[in-house]
Amino acid sequence: MYKPISEVTIQNILRQVDLVELAGEYVQLKKTGKNFMGLCPFHSEKTPSFSVSPEKQIYHCFGCGAGGNAITFLMEIEGLSFLEAVRKLGEKTGIPVQAGDDLPVRDKGKQEEKKWMLTAHRLVAQLYHHFLLERKEGQEALHYLKQRGFHEETIKVFQIGYAPDSWDFLTRFLAKRNFPLPLMEKAGLLVKEEGGDRYFDRFRGRVMFPIWDNQGQVVGFGGRLIGEGHPKYLNSPETPIFRKSRQLFNFHRARQEMRKQQTAVLFEGYGDVLSAYQAGILYATATLGTALSEEQARMLRRNAEKVIICYDGDEAGMNAAVKAAEELHKQGCLVKVAVVPDEQDPDEYIQKYGKEAFQRHILDEAQSLTAFQLNRLKKGRRLADDVERLAYIQDALRVISRLNRAVERDHYLRQLAEEFSLSLDALKREQYKLYKLEQRQNEQRQSPFEGVQKASALPAASKLQPAYVNAERMLLAYMLHSEEIAKEVEKVVGSQFNQEEHQRLAAYLYAFYAEGHKADVRLFISTLDDQELIRLAGQLAAMTINPELSPKQLQDYVQQILKYPYLKQIEQKEKEKNKAERQGNVIEAARIAMEIIEMKKQLKHLSTLHDPHTSWKEGE
Repeated sequence: MYKPISEVTIQNILRQVDLVELAGEYVQLKKTGKNFMGLCPFHSEKTPSFSVSPEKQIYHCFGCGAGGNAITFLMEIEGLSFLEAVRKLGEKTGIPVQAGDDLPVRDKGKQEEKKWMLTAHRLVAQLYHHFLLERKEGQEALHYLKQRGFHEETIKVFQIGYAPDSWDFLTRFLAKRNFPLPLMEKAGLLVKEEGGDRYFDRFRGRVMFPIWDNQGQVVGFGGRLIGEGHPKYLNSPETPIFRKSRQLFNFHRARQEMRKQQTAVLFEGYGDVLSAYQAGILYATATLGTALSEEQARMLRRNAEKVIICYDGDEAGMNAAVKAAEELHKQGCLVKVAVVPDEQDPDEYIQKYGKEAFQRHILDEAQSLTAFQLNRLKKGRRLADDVERLAYIQDALRVISRLNRAVERDHYLRQLAEEFSLSLDALKREQYKLYKLEQRQNEQRQSPFEGVQKASALPAASKLQPAYVNAERMLLAYMLHSEEIAKEVEKVVGSQFNQEEHQRLAAYLYAFYAEGHKADVRLFISTLDDQELIRLAGQLAAMTINPELSPKQLQDYVQQILKYPYLKQIEQKEKEKNKAERQGNVIEAARIAMEIIEMKKQLKHLSTLHDPHTSWKEGE
């Protein structure tokens, strides 16, 4: 990773950035002791294991092992390069970032392209908004929006616009302002003529809804056709600045209220969000014309405990609601499904019956995912008929058997028993049989290597480590916080760390202090160019250690490290000696025994090295 930015600039930026505040824009953090904890943004989890230290200004996940400082956090969560992350933090802190002319051309180009794209989207959003409110070409679109019940204030807040019904209006607008047209095609604003060189506007004759990223920058558009034609809805394509699976409509605006209410309302359409906003529901968001992704579900879970899914009331909407609910449930959300009657969409219902009716009869009466699934199973079935009733009960038991909590299973089994006057014990036995059957089927479908792969994916920190590994980790943790300890370890251990990644990290630390730096975890991590070492440094910096390392502890750690190669060799020699004895080779066995005695003498000698009575601390 190339870093042409001066070290002083990086240091100044890291001093000015509050990592708790930065991470808090993406993760809901709660104070726990000295640190702040939240759900990790880098992997799926239901219990918070992501820790941010305000004192050290580093983060660490005890689940997946992610760790680092403000720069690495932004790199990982936004998918930015080192330079892009530093620039973004520079903008936040007001510190100008000057990169050298020797910046790699590829990185320079990517950075420049994104800047052009974001600038273009911001200008185009303003242009479309102006056309809707101020130009005669937008009068029909404005009339359409007002007919649908959207107030002018809402139109302004969401910066809704209108794309003129012209093949090249936007193309000419961008060309006149020297925006490279091939880049504007890559940004999703223009389309190139098939087999030709001409460019034309992607969006024509449409009401335009800007789509913002988590930082409030316009990165794409959703266009709704006025009048007849196809497709009715058209979204921006995937681009370097726009990923449908990583954004939600209105999320940047609703996030704060979601955290306050600990609730999010998830819709399918932009109009639903606008109507909800007018109804005072400020924690509403929507997917972007696709099924809810894992990343979007994680975004919601990090900001709210409860998610109410309110999709269209038709069959397609209800099927999509089930899939979204299952994805959210996987992320640990308390999921409820709000059913809009008569196959209406939420926007229609709010406009027809008003905000109070929507709150009282739709949101407040939202069902749990299980209750919703059970009610859907009844749809279209004649439960008075014995055959259909038994088929429903069997399907209902399958749904109940997938519930993790025994108390939930018991609740719905009792409900089922009461509704159909059945024996609770009989239902429990049948449900257990279905559970075991599904478990066997899942095991058969699973690859024989899948369990091994999952086990190996566990972070190294979660496994029981040998004594020498723990000693190396403890020493490195102290070295991160103390130049004095690092220099003492360099004298007595040097490069003799047994773990290869520990050797490399120690070498970087020795060099860091040799360059005249004082202990500064944030600055040290910013000098690393290896993600594995960044992660390791983050893990070690997050470890709880005593404020002081006693001479006796230092000696113990050093001896564990230096003794390990001898112990390993002695173990190997013991095996060779035993083999020689079994084969009756007495002379060879005696020779190996002498080698073992010599090794044990060297091992004993190690115990007298680095005597704490003449150590770096007590010798001061």
